[in-house]
Order: sequence, then structure tokens, then C-alpha cells
Amino acid sequence: MTAATNRFTHLLTTRPWLLADGATGSNLFDAGLMSGDAPELWNTEQPAKITALHQSFVDAGADILLTNSFGGTRYRLKLHHAEARVQELNTTAARLARAVADASGREVAVAGSMGPTGEIMEPIGPLGIAQATEAFAEQARALAEGGADVLWIETMSSVEEVQAAVAGAASTGLPIVCTLSFDTNGRTMMGISPSDFAALEKTLVPRLAACGTNCGVGASEVVACIHNLAAAAGPDVVLVAKGNCGIPQYVDGAIVYNGTPALMGVYARMALDAGARIIGGCCGTSPKHLRAMRDALEAHTPAPSPALEDIVSSLGEVSTGARAQWGGEQSRLGGAAPGANLKRGRGRRAGASDN
Repeated sequence: MTAATNRFTHLLTTRPWLLADGATGSNLFDAGLMSGDAPELWNTEQPAKITALHQSFVDAGADILLTNSFGGTRYRLKLHHAEARVQELNTTAARLARAVADASGREVAVAGSMGPTGEIMEPIGPLGIAQATEAFAEQARALAEGGADVLWIETMSSVEEVQAAVAGAASTGLPIVCTLSFDTNGRTMMGISPSDFAALEKTLVPRLAACGTNCGVGASEVVACIHNLAAAAGPDVVLVAKGNCGIPQYVDGAIVYNGTPALMGVYARMALDAGARIIGGCCGTSPKHLRAMRDALEAHTPAPSPALEDIVSSLGEVSTGARAQWGGEQSRLGGAAPGANLKRGRGRRAGASDN
């Protein structure tokens, strides 16, 4: 498939917004996946359940289906003694999504999901850039062989792993999307802020087809991050918002998310106005939530980017760090909670601020 005929690229150039799908893991838990099991193994063990989940998202209005391959690198699969099955599990994941997309009767893109390796990378940890790049390339090639239209790198937190994942994905020639999880006071776990990510994206080869945020700590934080990323990235960068369905809570021995379909509809509209062109749901987002998001987007009249207090009143509080970034303060000190000890863990991070 050439760039001119790529489904994902075509959708981006012909539509004002696209709806990505909802959660994979939490919905598979509802379908019987046990905690600690690898969802990717269900591509061969329970393919009918994977197909049913994809179909439910298409029926709810999704324009983009993410494959069941988030933990599909050799490093993540090694935890389940399946590191030799990278090709099989990822190719099958893409083929299952491709079959549902092709039977939908409309243009639906398949995005090959690529999550973190789970390893700590150099210079802090043992995994080198070259090793990580090859692992991501191995996964990317398998997803491309299975029929993915775009490679979707998600839930990243470090500069080095983003660079390795993009380099590995680039070996296929497919468009690349990358989203980070800004889940630690307006930054990723490894300290990247939305403005840092905007600067990093400009250095990547190839440049991303879209970038943004996923997962995190709730819909309000995702919308605030989209605002902050839009301010730093500029109008020519396609942004992605794929937020969790509200806030996770522990109820009767299980993690549940408190976001209602109505709340996710409000989130979708606010994310669109804040600057996102691709909007979906992450953990806890069911087909019912996604249908409400589709309906909300189709009925929405574009409006100015929402004010911070409107986000808070509609979706919930945002972090101190995200508030500081909204006001233009990009240092860690500006977003720190009262009493925070900023002297710990101050080793230099490649591509990140020393503030």
C-alpha cells in the first residue's frame, strides 16, 4: 500500500476528526482474561473473542482499530515464555483486526499497537537503543505483514524508548503514531512534559503522522495535556487523545473506571476543541462509551479551546503540573506539589529539561 492509498493517511486527509477505538485489556478482562495472562496469546487461543471486541468497536463507530499486540515485543512476551512467537502473534493480531475492518462496509484503518518493552533503557537501565530498535522492528514488520495501515506506538514514557520505537517502526515504511502517558504530575514517569514531546517529535526521522497522549489519570488530565501539547507543537501537527474512562477505583476485588458514557462524550468534544483530531478511549472504555463519544462528536459544533476551569468543572481536577504548564511554566519546580523534594533523581535525561 502506497502513501497515496494508505487507509489511515486517506482518512486523515479527508476527515476533520477520527474516532479511535476503546480499551483492549479491560474489555478482555470482562471477556474472561485473567490477571497476569498475556492478552496477545488470545490472538491464537481465543481469536473469536478478539474478533468480537474489534467488531463491537466498529459497531460503536470506530474509524481506527488497534490490534491486540500492545505487549508484543520479545521482551514483554518473554514474561510468558512466548518470545519466539513475536511474528506469529503480531501477524495474527493484525489479520484479526484487518478482517473486521475490511468487512465493515466503510473505511476503517488498522493500527498496529506497540507498547513499551517493560525494560529500563540506557543510560539508566540495561537495554540499549540498538537492542530495543531491533525488537520494535521485529514487531513492526509482523504487524505490517498482517495488514496494519499504521504503526501505533503508545503509553511511552522515555525519550530513548520513543526514539527506538520510531526507528524500529520506520523499517516498514508505514505511517507512525506515537502517544505518551503523562501520568505523573503533568509529565511522563520519566519526566517528559508535553512541550518536551513537541520538541522531541521535531527531531524524529521520520516525522510522526500524529502524536499525543493516552492512558494517564483521567479524561480531564488528557484534555489539559492536549491543550499544552497543541500550544507547543503548533497547528500543523496532528494530535491524538486516547484517555482513560474516568478514574480507576478498586471495587469488590477489581479495578473499575468511574467514567460514564455521558462524561466520555463531554471529554470527546473538549478534546476536539482543545486541538485533537484523533480521539478515542483507553482503559475502561467500553463500546457503549465509544458510541456516546461518536454521537457527541457528530453532533458537536466546533468551539474555542476550553478554559482550564471548564475542563475541571466538566471532567474533574487536573494535576498541579498540568496547571503550571497551562500557564506557561515548564520547569519541574513550577509544577511541583508543596513540599516536593526535587533534588532526588536529578540525573540528566536525554532530551529533557534540567529544570
